[in-house]
Amino acid sequence: MRILFIGDIVGTPGVGIVKKALPLLIKREALDLVVANAENASGGTGMMPSTYRQLRQAGVDLITMGDHLYKKMEILSVLKEEDRVCKPANFPADAPGRDVVTATARDGTPVAVFSLLGRTFMRAVDCPFTAADRVLAKLAGQPRVLLVDMHAEATADKYLMGHHLKGKVSAVLGTHTHVATADEQILPGGTAFICDVGMTGPYDSVLGRRIDRVLSTTITFVPSPFDVATGDPRLAGAVVDVDPATGQATSIRRSLVREAELHADTNET
Repeated sequence: MRILFIGDIVGTPGVGIVKKALPLLIKREALDLVVANAENASGGTGMMPSTYRQLRQAGVDLITMGDHLYKKMEILSVLKEEDRVCKPANFPADAPGRDVVTATARDGTPVAVFSLLGRTFMRAVDCPFTAADRVLAKLAGQPRVLLVDMHAEATADKYLMGHHLKGKVSAVLGTHTHVATADEQILPGGTAFICDVGMTGPYDSVLGRRIDRVLSTTITFVPSPFDVATGDPRLAGAVVDVDPATGQATSIRRSLVREAELHADTNET
């Protein structure tokens, strides 16, 4: 089976290219399941219920969140009522949201997904390693196909989680830093790994924000709103092939789709 994991969706440009590209990618790549990190999907921070619905309608099956989970408090109703979006599993137990979410892929394979926050250079949260072990114990080996979104600042946090979970999950895929890394690999035991799958949003930017605003504030120390940029939207992620019988990954590769390429694909068809 084939799974696409989409990296940090940023603002309207990110949501827009997902809506344009995903139906084409599902067909072209024969995707069985699509997972996306959407913690920055509304206005560059947080996710509104309307954005959640747009992503689901576009073909996203499961949604993970990160440290900006509650930046849009309207999301609380979605976290309470919907079973396709999860909070980081190492958030406090009383924090609204599910620790793990599941879906049946297009090929009939059940898949579970959960996210974890790193602790280096980030807000204080519970131990991600303990949280991962707790979720795995709760799942008790079912379903076999299991993806982990490791939402962390430090590459060391991501590598440590990859090695902690190798042979126990199908993939550990990094998010949060918005810059794709070139270290995709299959760890021993059949666990796909990459430090960061990259950003889905405007690439004529500084990590999705207007260059002029970020640069001016950095140089002058005069605060300005870091509005979401608009130019050069791209969809970034990783495509992971998994053996549904064992849950072991057989391949992982980076995926990057530019808006101009979508127009070319449409014209060819």
